Amino acid sequence: MRVFGISTDDVQKQAAFHKDQKLNFALLSDPDASVAKKFGVLHGRGFARRVTFVIDDAGVLRHIAPKVGVRTHGDDLAKLIGALREK
Repeated sequence: MRVFGISTDDVQKQAAFHKDQKLNFALLSDPDASVAKKFGVLHGRGFARRVTFVIDDAGVLRHIAPKVGVRTHGDDLAKLIGALREK
C-alpha cells in the first residue's frame, strides 16, 4: 500500500510542510489545480477540500471519504483499508 497527499500548494510549501510535520508519506503538488478539478474537490479560489480517495493496486476506486477528521483520520483509514482487504 502506498499513501500520497496532494495539495494545490506549490512544491516549496509542500516540502516545508512535509519536513515540519515529519510525514512518512509523499506529498504531491498540484499548483494549477488540474488534479483537484478532475477529482471534483476544487473549492473556492484554488483550494481543494480535504477528501480521501482509496484506490486499490488495480487502479479501482474503492472508497471516497468526503469528510476528513484530522485527529482520527489515520486510524479511520487503517480500519477502512483492513475491512476492504477482508472482502
